[in-house]
Amino acid sequence: MTTWTDHTAERPISLTAPSGVDRAAHHRLDEAWLAAAWSHPTTRCFVVSGGQVLIDETADGRTELVMTPSFEAPLTEAHRYFLGIDEDGVSYFALQKDALPGRIDQSARAAGLREAGLLLSPRDTGLMVHAVGLENWQRTHRFCSRCGERTVIAAAGHIRRCPACGAEHYPRTDPAVIMAVTDEDDRILLGRQVHWPEGRFSTLAGFVEPGESIEQTVRREVFEEAGITVGQVEYVASQPWPFPSSLMLGFMARATSTDVEVDGDEIHEARWFSREELRVAFEAGEVLPPYGISIAARLIELWYGKPLPTRSFV
Repeated sequence: MTTWTDHTAERPISLTAPSGVDRAAHHRLDEAWLAAAWSHPTTRCFVVSGGQVLIDETADGRTELVMTPSFEAPLTEAHRYFLGIDEDGVSYFALQKDALPGRIDQSARAAGLREAGLLLSPRDTGLMVHAVGLENWQRTHRFCSRCGERTVIAAAGHIRRCPACGAEHYPRTDPAVIMAVTDEDDRILLGRQVHWPEGRFSTLAGFVEPGESIEQTVRREVFEEAGITVGQVEYVASQPWPFPSSLMLGFMARATSTDVEVDGDEIHEARWFSREELRVAFEAGEVLPPYGISIAARLIELWYGKPLPTRSFV
């Protein structure tokens, strides 16, 4: 495997820009430090519920996470997750609740990452990605996979411990590959999943299986979904993808065959496009580009040579 040389310098991938927040993992087991940090007047926190947070527009047109001082936060001792410290020494926590709090001014709104990730600052996006990933894991891993007992939260939300058998459980991240496949004529292969609306095309993707390298995954997934064999595989970049718990590993891949045969289970349609054919299809509305938050859009842009048309998150 080789590595793509022009990663993301000019157009950073969504959810990956430096947040300026140090996760400060060495503090997670220090209960005295965490208590002091939570009580500090500069500490800020926000609520996460069902993968959503509250966001609001500022007077100067920016979009921000709705955060409050810790002393104004809703009560939740067990589900309070330490996210890190910024360069000014401000500590950040996320609070997991069954519902988002109401707002007296009614100006804030609930949003998930697909919307908020395109609007928030790198700091707020980084905090939200961290919190959403922890919340999903916490909600779905309440019991010990060894003995079945209910586990308890530790390490400021980053570990669950079993009081019965002593097992420790850590947040799950599922590696997945996503690849822009091109052929010897420099066309790109785009596919449409069976549950996607007409016209929505994107790169192929799939999960890494046990005992499999990521290069093997790229080749297997492309062949399974589109009947195309792949030779050279080049790594581009990665993207956290907490929908609900993946890490997307992006690749450029070179096809060694061109006859498309979709599997019909995951992929309904797959087509080769030249740059001109894709441009015409975009302009005619025949093809809808991937959402801008996805690394898929960046992979296609690396081949296309310019930004794709923008799409709403809806």
